[in-house]
Amino acid sequence: MSVLTDVTRSTIGKKLLNGLTGLLLCGFIVAHLVGNLLLLVGSEAFNSYAYTLHNLGHGALVPIAEVGLVILFGAHAASGISVALTRRRARPTGYEKKANAGGKSHKSASSTSMIITGGVLLVFVIAHVAVFRGGFLAPREYAEVMINGRATHDLYALVVDWFNQAPTVGLYTVVMLLLGTHLRHGFWSAFQSLGATNPKYMPIIHNVGIAFAVIMTFGFLMIPIYIFLFVDPVAGSTMIGG
Repeated sequence: MSVLTDVTRSTIGKKLLNGLTGLLLCGFIVAHLVGNLLLLVGSEAFNSYAYTLHNLGHGALVPIAEVGLVILFGAHAASGISVALTRRRARPTGYEKKANAGGKSHKSASSTSMIITGGVLLVFVIAHVAVFRGGFLAPREYAEVMINGRATHDLYALVVDWFNQAPTVGLYTVVMLLLGTHLRHGFWSAFQSLGATNPKYMPIIHNVGIAFAVIMTFGFLMIPIYIFLFVDPVAGSTMIGG
């Protein structure tokens, strides 16, 4: 009996950890999108934002934040996988068909593919950091730009170059759709894991989660599509009106 109690407590603890880290990552996603939307304003706006961000606390805050994000992503992934495996062991036959269960159930293709979408997103984040933070496989050499009288990397030009390549935009689109799928279930599920199970409010949280997933997906997709269609990859200027 004590073993069963320990397992139950451990599972509850992992659900709490997964829910908390999930909501914190939702906050990070919002902040990241807000910053990325400056790409639509132009080179100076985005490079100024990137320069300011990377020089907060005399350059010390970004590495600390990056370590925190690594821990956050790692804890979220580990707890999510552990909870999923526990559920699978409890129901080894699984579901024959991944579809919406209907009625009051929130079982859907989104909920039953969380490990898959989460795994893809984790790989994407690692690649994303390597490309845009580390300059891995940069399309060309970039001259530094002046921000507040100081030379800094032209991150805007790097992003524009990548998003002027159809395969990159296509891959990014697929991953962002998977992000939306993950958020669709993950948002309300995080609240449920943290104890928000009141039947009066859960439908509202569920609908807010769907809206959140749609807004985040649209926001992230709008950026590469706009750049691909309207921004000159060399000059970094809009091509509307000639």
